[in-house]
Amino acid sequence: MFAPDPETNVREAFASDAPRIAALALQLGYEVPLAHVERTLARRGPAFEAFVAVVPRVGVVGWVTVSIGESMTSTRHAELEGLVVDAEYRGGGIGRLLLERAERFARENGCPMLRLRSNVLRERAHAFYERAGYDSPKTQRVYEKRL
Repeated sequence: MFAPDPETNVREAFASDAPRIAALALQLGYEVPLAHVERTLARRGPAFEAFVAVVPRVGVVGWVTVSIGESMTSTRHAELEGLVVDAEYRGGGIGRLLLERAERFARENGCPMLRLRSNVLRERAHAFYERAGYDSPKTQRVYEKRL
C-alpha cells in the first residue's frame, strides 16, 4: 500500500492535466476522449470545479470533479461527478484528500450537502464513502436511451 508523502497536495486541475485525467478514468472503465476532458476542464468556474492530487516526483495520481446545482425537487447542493485514484495509490489517503477538497468547494459555494452516485459493483468505494461519513438514503436505477 502507498504511504502518502506529506508533500502530496490537491490543487485545481490544469488543462495540461487532461491526458492524465483521461488515463485515470480508464482505470475505472470510463473511456473518455481527451477532447472531452479538455472541454470539461474549460468549463471550470463557480458551478463546476476539477481538482487533482499530486504526489511529488510522480505527478497526478487522482482527480475529483464537483458541480453545483438545484432542481425543482432538490435545493442547492453539490454533486461529486467523479473521483478516481490511481490503483497503485489507493488506500493511502489520496481519495480522502480529494473528497475533503470537494467538500470544501461545496461549502465555499453555499451548499449544505454533497451528493454522489456510486456503481453498485464498487463495494470498496462504498466502504470508503461510509467511512467518510456518507450514508445512502435511497437506492435508484439509472435509465438511458440512446438518441
